[in-house]
Amino acid sequence: MKKFLCTIYFIFSITVIFCQSASDLNEKAMSSYKDNQQKAIQILDKALILAKNDTNLGLIAKIKNNLGIVYRDLGKFEKAKKLSQEALKNAKDSIVIATIYNNIGACNRKLGLYKEAITNYLISLKIYESNQKLKEAATINNNIAVVYTYLNLNKKSLEYYEKAKSVFEKLNNKKGISQTYNNIAIIYANQGNIENALANFRYSLQLEKKLNDKKGIAESANNVGTAHYFLGAIDSAIYYFKTSALIEKRIGNIAGISGSYNNIAQILIENKRLREAKKYLDSAFLIAKEHKTSDDIENSLLNYTDYYEALGNYKTSLNYLKKYHKVNDSIIKKSNIEKIQEIETKYQTEKKEKEIAVQKEQLLEKELEIKNKRLSSILLGFALCIMALISFFIFKRNQLKRKQLQKEIDLKDALATIKTQNRLQEQRLRISRDLHDNIGSQLTFIISSIDNLKFISKDANEKLKDKLAKISSFTSNTIYELRDTIWAMNKSEITIEDLHARILSFVEKAKNATEHISFTVNYNIDKNTSFSSLVGMNIFRVIQEAINNALKYANASKIEINLQKKIDLFEAIVKDNGDGFNIKKITLGNGLSNMEKRMSEINGKVKIASEIKKGTEILITLTLKNTSNDV
Repeated sequence: MKKFLCTIYFIFSITVIFCQSASDLNEKAMSSYKDNQQKAIQILDKALILAKNDTNLGLIAKIKNNLGIVYRDLGKFEKAKKLSQEALKNAKDSIVIATIYNNIGACNRKLGLYKEAITNYLISLKIYESNQKLKEAATINNNIAVVYTYLNLNKKSLEYYEKAKSVFEKLNNKKGISQTYNNIAIIYANQGNIENALANFRYSLQLEKKLNDKKGIAESANNVGTAHYFLGAIDSAIYYFKTSALIEKRIGNIAGISGSYNNIAQILIENKRLREAKKYLDSAFLIAKEHKTSDDIENSLLNYTDYYEALGNYKTSLNYLKKYHKVNDSIIKKSNIEKIQEIETKYQTEKKEKEIAVQKEQLLEKELEIKNKRLSSILLGFALCIMALISFFIFKRNQLKRKQLQKEIDLKDALATIKTQNRLQEQRLRISRDLHDNIGSQLTFIISSIDNLKFISKDANEKLKDKLAKISSFTSNTIYELRDTIWAMNKSEITIEDLHARILSFVEKAKNATEHISFTVNYNIDKNTSFSSLVGMNIFRVIQEAINNALKYANASKIEINLQKKIDLFEAIVKDNGDGFNIKKITLGNGLSNMEKRMSEINGKVKIASEIKKGTEILITLTLKNTSNDV
C-alpha cells in the first residue's frame, strides 16, 4: 500500500514538474519573442509537447495561441490564424479567450477579411472590458480603429484611437502610446496633412527605439519614409524604407518586407529608374502572394500598372490594372462595410443593455433595502404614499393651471401681434395717403406753376426755358417715383403679376418718350409667386434703372425685359442691342452702383455683361425662399 502511494506521489510530482516546465517555457518564449521569433517558436514547440503529455488543455490553448501570435509577427497569417482557432477549442480562461480572438482578428485584418476582424475584435473587447483590463481593452480599440482606417472611415477610426490614447497615456504605456500616435499619423497622411503625420510618426519611432522593439522600429521607420515621400524628400524616403526592410529581414518577418519594397519600387518608377524598380517590385509581389497580405498585393498590382505604363507597354499596364480592380472589388465585397457597422451597432446595443441591466439590478437592491427599512413602520409608509398621491394631484392641478395660463398668454400675444400688424398697415395706408394728398398735390402744383412761368416768360432766354423744362421733367419723374412708392406701401406683399403690370406701365411711358425703340416684356413665372413690399419695390427700381440706362446711353433700337424662375431662383433680364461697352475699362456710375446696392439690401445680385457693338445684358437674381424674411 505504501509502495502504491509512493508511486502515485512520484507520478503526481513528475506531472507538476512537466506542467511547471511547460508554463515556464511559455513565459520565457513570450517575454523575448520580439527579439528572436524563431527561437521563441522552438521554445513554444517544446512547451506544447510537455503540455500535451500532461493533457493540460488550458495550457495547450495558451501555448498554441502564443505560437499563433509569433507566426503572425512573422507574417504567416493563415498559419497563425489556424493555431489560434485550434487554441479556442480548448480555452477555458476568459482572458486567454480574449487574447485568442484578438490574434484571430489581427490575422483576418491582414488577410483583408475586415468584417470577420471587427467581429473578433468586438468579442475580445467585450471580455476585456467586463474584466476591467484597461490596457488590453485600449489595444483592441486601437486594432478596431486600424480596420476602419483601411476602410477609409476616418471619423470612426479617430473615435477609437482617442479612446485608446487616453487610456495608454493614463497608464503611461509607452508601447500603446507609440502605436496610437503611429495610427493617428496614418489618418493625417490620408487626409493630406503630411507635416502632422510626420511629427506623429517620428514621435512613435522615438518611443519604439526607447523600447528597443525591433518590429515596432521597422513599422515606424516605414511610416516615416512614407511621410518623407509625400513631402518630396525622395532620398530620405528610400533610406527609411530600406532601414525598415533590413530590420524586418533580421527579425524574420518576411511579410513585412513586402510593404517597404513596394514603397521603394513606387519611388523608383516615379523617378524613371525602371530597371532598379523592377527588382524591388518583383520581390514585393512574390512575398505578398506567398503570405496573402491583401494590401501589399493591391499595392504591387498598382505599381506594375505604373511600371508598364512608364515603359510604354499600355496593354500589359491595363491588364495589371484590371487585376488590381478584381482584387480590390473582392476585398470590398468581403469587407461589407454595412455589415461591419451593423455588427458594431449590435455590440454597442448589447453593451448598453447590459449597463442598463446592471443599473436596474442596483436599483432593485436599493428598493429592497428601502422596503426592509419600512417594514417596521407600515403605517408611516401608507401615510407617505397618501401624501405622495396628494402632492401628485396638487402638482398635476398646478401643472394644468400653468398650461392654461400659458395658453392665455400665447393668445394675448397673438392678438397683440395681430393688432400691431393692423396698426402698421393702417399707418402705412395713412402715410401713403399723406404722400399722395400732400406731397403729390404740391408737386403737381409745382409743375403747373412752372408751366405758367414758361407761358408768362415767352420773351425769356432759351437757357431759362431749358432750366424750367428740366425742373418740370424732374418734378414729373418725382411724381412717378412717388406713385411707385405709394403703390408698394399699399401692399403687404407684391405678386409677380403686380410687378409685371408695373413694368408694363413704365414701358408704355418709355414708348411715348422714345418712338424709335421697340420694347418686349416676357414673363414665365407662376402668378402666385410674391415678394414682400421692400423686395418687390427694390426689384422694380433696379429694372427701371436698367431700362433708363439703355434709353439714355445705349443708342439701342430694341429693349427686351424677361422675368423667369429657375427652381428657387428668380431672374430678371434687361437686354438691349445698343452700342455696348468694355466693362473692364469704365467706371461704374451712380446708376449701376445704386442697382447693386438695392439688390444687396435684399440679398440679391446684379451681373452686367456687355460687348461693344453687340449690346448690354443686365441680370438680376434673387433666391425666392429668402424673400419671405424681408419686410
